[in-house]
Amino acid sequence: MGTEIQGRAAHAAAIRERAEAEMNAMGIDEAFIDRLVETFYGRVLQHPTLGPVFDARLSGRWPEHMQKMKSFWSSVAFRSGAYGGKPVQAHTGVANMSPDLFPQWLALFSETLSDIAPSLDAKAWFMATAERIARSLTLSLFYNPALDDPQRKPA
Repeated sequence: MGTEIQGRAAHAAAIRERAEAEMNAMGIDEAFIDRLVETFYGRVLQHPTLGPVFDARLSGRWPEHMQKMKSFWSSVAFRSGAYGGKPVQAHTGVANMSPDLFPQWLALFSETLSDIAPSLDAKAWFMATAERIARSLTLSLFYNPALDDPQRKPA
């Protein structure tokens, strides 16, 4: 049992080391992640559609949210496992949340990365990751399997 645990720990450490090397090669460090989160959510608040939805949910809790997002992106980028939140539950029941907000969120994220990413590789990596997250959240929050039922589709 001890050997198996040591093996898992070594495997996890190797994953973190590879991720750190990959991020470093793209110019990504914790300072960039802080800047990305601060810049992006500053823009979210100014956005005519996204701003009201986010601010209604996070009013009075922005500092905590910013820390959580920094932890989230750091955990994703560096494979640290430090983030332990539940994104689907956090987004469930948000007033005025709709599937059409996700493309707007992605467009703003892309603009932010275009302005501040240290390399094209960094922008591509963060966008691919953000797109997977947006797709996952959209499916989790809005997908209705009944709509795909062949029995319900007109002939």
